[in-house]
Amino acid sequence: MLIKSKKPSQLAPLTLAYIGDGVYELFVRTRVIEEHENMPAYKLHKQTVQYVKAHSQSNSITAMLPSLTEEETAVFKRGRNAKSNTVPKNADLMDYKRATGFEALIGYLYLMEKTDRLNELMNIAYENALENKVN
Repeated sequence: MLIKSKKPSQLAPLTLAYIGDGVYELFVRTRVIEEHENMPAYKLHKQTVQYVKAHSQSNSITAMLPSLTEEETAVFKRGRNAKSNTVPKNADLMDYKRATGFEALIGYLYLMEKTDRLNELMNIAYENALENKVN
């Protein structure tokens, strides 16, 4: 376990989302660089934003919900239902809530060190975002 003081299931859902946001963004940045290694940094950033924005994450989690385990669904719902005091100016409230649930799930799997499942779901999310990308 990566955090010694508590089990991931005992962490606040927004804490899980916080770590999940970083994990997923690093995953996406790595994939974007693999696909566009000679692209200038500002264009790499623009590509990355398309995959990590709330709308893309919301679409991805909605598409993968039927394949989640009961435990994963519970973590997603905890994150989705968490009370947040902020909403990004460029995000729909429901997209933002589903994206927070997605990030909480990613953070949970990361902290539980369920690497294979984490990579499987992040790849599904990335491919879903790629198929549904709007520039």
